[in-house]
Amino acid sequence: MTDNTNTESQRNLIVSEFLTLDGVMEAPEKWSFQFFSEEQQTYKHDELFASGALLLGRETYETFAAAWPDREDESGFADRMNSLPKYVVSTSLEEAEWNNSTIIDGDVTEAVATLKQEDGQDILVNGSGELVDTLVEHGLVDEYRLMVHPVVQGSGTRLFAGVNGPTTMRLVDTETFSSGVVVLTYEPAAEDHLGEEA
Repeated sequence: MTDNTNTESQRNLIVSEFLTLDGVMEAPEKWSFQFFSEEQQTYKHDELFASGALLLGRETYETFAAAWPDREDESGFADRMNSLPKYVVSTSLEEAEWNNSTIIDGDVTEAVATLKQEDGQDILVNGSGELVDTLVEHGLVDEYRLMVHPVVQGSGTRLFAGVNGPTTMRLVDTETFSSGVVVLTYEPAAEDHLGEEA
């Protein structure tokens, strides 16, 4: 995975999700661990280190904030998680205590568009289903990395559950792990990507 540091154009916003075969994104810790592999670990490590900021919804932020500050690992993944700038979208959160965190409580689309114009590595979104729906509706997502696990959950929150109307995407890459997990990488089709209109 390349270092996407952009100095002459806007940073990309990348949505990276764990999914079941039936599109469930909720509580991946309940169904994804059995498929974990070194290949997947390397992929997520490279992805994080190629990113310059995290953008999260409140629930995902609080889950991460409870899990990561006390973690350590030899690869530096936890240190990277804890040190990156983090932006949490919430109208109810009064304090964001996790290191290097900023609350976005105003116009989300304006704030995210401004973040994308800053120099630096790309912005990574994990989980955060409702936030993703908003970003999709306003054409702010540049790339989707869907890590599909070979399991059917049957119920739970699904990705894009709140998106209104069709959104066409273009497959740009696939990667298959020995565990049966497949990463499908998509970009919005030009006609649906407001960021490409000039």
